[in-house]
Amino acid sequence: MLAGLTAGGIAEPAVAAVLFGVGWPIPAVVLLIGGVMLAAGAALFAHTTLRGKFRVWDAELDRLDLRGDEQVLDVGCGRGLVLLKAAARVPRGRAVGLDLWTRDQSGNSQEAASANARAEKVADRVELVTDDMRALPFEDGTFDLVVSSLAVHNIPDADGRAAAVREAFRVLGPGGRLRLADFRNVRDYAAVLRECGAADVQVYDLGWRFWYGGPHARTSMVAAARRP
Repeated sequence: MLAGLTAGGIAEPAVAAVLFGVGWPIPAVVLLIGGVMLAAGAALFAHTTLRGKFRVWDAELDRLDLRGDEQVLDVGCGRGLVLLKAAARVPRGRAVGLDLWTRDQSGNSQEAASANARAEKVADRVELVTDDMRALPFEDGTFDLVVSSLAVHNIPDADGRAAAVREAFRVLGPGGRLRLADFRNVRDYAAVLRECGAADVQVYDLGWRFWYGGPHARTSMVAAARRP
């Protein structure tokens, strides 16, 4: 997607210049405006990918004010962006990352996540599990915190996504907290959590730093907790 936005941001102004040259100003202006919008979208996309989402998750995890001994699960952890940030905040705890390691994300693999954990010096408290988020291989109430970033929407059917959200809540212990970021279906996730009896269910926008090209692809957070 980033490559497409970038290419459009370059090509459309170039075509606009040609149209100006042959005396077609109106279509030239339209193409120029479109090119500027595509270029801005590419810049936003690149910022989110390279910097914005990191800062957003840092802020979200900091607000949780973790003690440092929590058991954390990252559902659909990918290469470990959120998993390793959580692991750094639980030096006396454990951070488990679960994924099927499909190729929806560039370079997504268990080996990449493991290498990143070693690079961040948190490998001693990180465990990686290959399994399906719709049927988590953990006992009820295992974790103090469950997180997920841009993963649940990859499940193609609504029933499957609902199952994943129910599973994330099932493995949350009394007083545990859940933070699920996604750019699709977040209201549906919140509805499922309310049906499960979750407390303090909220949906809020994560701001422009988590836009994938513009406000049409904004990321929202679903926050909830299990009652003590």
